[in-house]
Amino acid sequence: MNEQALETIELELAILFRRVTSIALIGSLDRSAYLLLRQISENGAAGVKALADEFHLDISTVSRQTAALEQKGYVYRIPDPTDGRAYSLQITEKGAKELNETKLARLERIAKRLNDDWSEDERQQFGYLLTKFNRSFVE
Repeated sequence: MNEQALETIELELAILFRRVTSIALIGSLDRSAYLLLRQISENGAAGVKALADEFHLDISTVSRQTAALEQKGYVYRIPDPTDGRAYSLQITEKGAKELNETKLARLERIAKRLNDDWSEDERQQFGYLLTKFNRSFVE
């Protein structure tokens, strides 16, 4: 691997992480709440274990995060009919509203960065490469 290319990628990722932090603070949802609500919204009700597996986190971490979402009224529990101790979480109307508002604010902020200096092809390629890079962490 080209050492200069690797150093450029490392530095640019560090800068990107720093700058993206400001985007993640938009809206009323923090990063973990946003990702959990987005997962439930897009894929349907899910249990804490499934969410922990999806994000490669400890069950206790996701349990705390989902408890906070439940306390705010963003999700509610659906009891598992076969196991009285188990449940899935479903997004509420309030949660969907907060998710949508946060998503729109984040998209607006990102769109400003991907202005006319970026061709549609570059935007598509950037999305593809980010997806490919993110998936490399799962394998």
